[in-house]
Amino acid sequence: MRKIIIIVLTLCSVLFVSRVFAAGTVPFGPGEKLTYEIHWTFIHAGNAVLEVMPDTDMDGVPARYFKATATTVPWVDKFYKVRDVLEAWTDLDVNHSLRYKKDQNEGKYHKKVDLVFDKKTNQSRRYVKGELKHTIDQPVDAFDPMSVLFSFRKQILYKTMQFGANVSDGKKSVVGEATVEAMETIETGIGMIDAFRVRLDIKHLSGVFKKSKDAELLVWFSADARRIPVKVKSKVKVGHFTMELVDYQPATPPTQTAGN
Repeated sequence: MRKIIIIVLTLCSVLFVSRVFAAGTVPFGPGEKLTYEIHWTFIHAGNAVLEVMPDTDMDGVPARYFKATATTVPWVDKFYKVRDVLEAWTDLDVNHSLRYKKDQNEGKYHKKVDLVFDKKTNQSRRYVKGELKHTIDQPVDAFDPMSVLFSFRKQILYKTMQFGANVSDGKKSVVGEATVEAMETIETGIGMIDAFRVRLDIKHLSGVFKKSKDAELLVWFSADARRIPVKVKSKVKVGHFTMELVDYQPATPPTQTAGN
């Protein structure tokens, strides 16, 4: 079970984006909430929630704030309880990362990671349980494993589109690639949705993906202005998993000022 949850959390690290060559308006904002069911083979094993939190600041810099959680369902909790939390902060235009935090609680396994992107030096510092473990140089437009998903959503998709971007977990920085293969109609918890199927290059990934022959990772994004990730599917050595959208809450409309 732990490998399956790690695959889900690793997903974001391969949702690579273009270098803002076709950036459009940001199709998300504070208040947006995406809820998914996680299935291993045909078994409902857990749930995941992806949220855009209220804008804040990070070390005096205005910032976007994103949060994701992954939890096992009650019957799985009895033998392997998972409560994982990911948090990410970027500049307001979502052009680069400022900070990324991961709190993993999976059975008896517990780990806290804090990844700080220093834009003055173009370096990142990776802390594990408060102890500095890695310092590496970073490109000016580097993204952490979660915020890269939101940067991707700024792009206008089309069939055969190919793209790549800098993504880092603090231990290494890689350039990943992806291809928009086709448009399909996907059944979701909020109805039938036309979506672009995107195949993600996973050759840079370690762990279960690297060890799995013919491993693949596909993501479907809604073919509208929202570009919502409505489904994820992967085939790996330990089986296959899917994440399916079951609920969507749009961003909170901006507060209108008096007289407007």
